[in-house]
Amino acid sequence: MPSIGFVLPHWLYWAGLLIFPLIAVVMVRREEARRRHPTVSLPIAYLFLVCGGFAGLHRFYLKSAWGFLYIPLLVAIIYGNTQERNLREDVSAARANAQSFERLVTREDAAVKRGRSSAQERLDKARAQLAEAQDKLHTVQAQSSQWRRFTGIVALVMLGGLVVDAVLLPRAVRRTRIREESEAEVHPHDVPYEPPPEDVAPRPPTNPIARAIDGMNHWVGQFIAYWTVIAVFVYFYEVVARFLFNSPTNWAHESMFLMFGMQYLLCGAYALRTESHVRVDVFYVKMSPRGRAIADVMTSFFFFVFATTLLVTGWRFAQDAMNVYETSFTEWGIQYWVVKLTIPVGAVLLILQGIAHLLRDIDLAFGPSSRQQTEPAQGHGSLGGA
Repeated sequence: MPSIGFVLPHWLYWAGLLIFPLIAVVMVRREEARRRHPTVSLPIAYLFLVCGGFAGLHRFYLKSAWGFLYIPLLVAIIYGNTQERNLREDVSAARANAQSFERLVTREDAAVKRGRSSAQERLDKARAQLAEAQDKLHTVQAQSSQWRRFTGIVALVMLGGLVVDAVLLPRAVRRTRIREESEAEVHPHDVPYEPPPEDVAPRPPTNPIARAIDGMNHWVGQFIAYWTVIAVFVYFYEVVARFLFNSPTNWAHESMFLMFGMQYLLCGAYALRTESHVRVDVFYVKMSPRGRAIADVMTSFFFFVFATTLLVTGWRFAQDAMNVYETSFTEWGIQYWVVKLTIPVGAVLLILQGIAHLLRDIDLAFGPSSRQQTEPAQGHGSLGGA
C-alpha cells in the first residue's frame, strides 16, 4: 500500500473548529424539526461509506450481510502491511551489509593496484561476499514488493466494491426503510417522548442579565460540545493511516489533546450553568431550595476569588505566549498562543455565569421567589416555569 504524507494545515485545523460545529448544529436542528424521523438516513449511510466503508460499516448500518465481504479484504490488507513492515528491518540490514562489502571491495581493489601481497585473494573473497549480500538484498526487496503488490491489489478490489456500493446506496436505503416500516407496523416499539418534569429541569432566571448570560453560555457549550465529534474523525484517520497505509502521524494526537484542553476551559461556564461540576455535599443536598440559595450566596466569594485568579494568571500566561508567537515544539508547529488564550476567555465566561447564578440565588433567597415558596402550589409552578 502507498504511504500517506498528509499533514493537517494549521488553517484547516482552526477553520474546522469554527465551521464543523455550525454545520452540526444546522443538521441537528433540521432533524429535530422533522415530525417523523426516518429509520435510516442516506447522508449517514454515505458517511459510513466514506469513513468506515473498508470495514463494511455502511452495509451493517443498513443491516445487510453484504458487509461481511469487506472483513476478509480488510484482514488481508492489515496482514500484508504487517508483513511489509516486518521486512523493512530486513531490507535495511541487508542494504547496510551490501554497502559495507562494496566499500571493502573498493579498498581491496585499490590494494591490488598498489601491488600489495595477498590483496587479490582478499579482493576475490570480498567480491563473493558482496555478490551474496546483494542477492540477499534483492531477495528481501522482492518479498517486500510482493507484499506491497498484494495489499495494493486487495485495496483495489475493496475500492471497486465501495464504488459499486456508492451507486447502489440510495436504493439500498429505500429498501431498508420499507422493510423496517413494515416491521414497525407489526411490532411497534416507538416510545413517545415525554419532557422531563418541571422540578427536574434547570430553573431559568427571571433577571434579564442572567437570562442573557445563560443563553450565551448555553450556545457556547453546545457549540464546543461538537468538537468531540471531530476527535472521532481524526483518531479514525490516524488508525487507518497507521495500520492500512503504514503512515503514523504525530499531528493527530497533538491536535486532539490541544482541542480537548480548549474544550475543557471554554465549557466550564456551561457545566456551571447545568450544575454538572462535581460537588461534595454532605449538608447541601438536604437543604431546601431557598437554603441552598442562601448557602450559595454566602460561599460565592470563594468562587469569584478562584475565577478572578484564573483570569488574571491566565491572561498573563496567554500574553507571554502572544508576545513571542509561541508554537509547539513538534514538527507540526501549531500556534500555542491561541490555545493559551482560551484560559482567560474561559475564565470570563465562568465569571459571567457565576454572576448569573448569584443573581438567581439572590432572587430565590430574598426576592419574590422566596415569598412564593410559602404558597406550595403556586410556588412550585413558579420555580419550574419562571
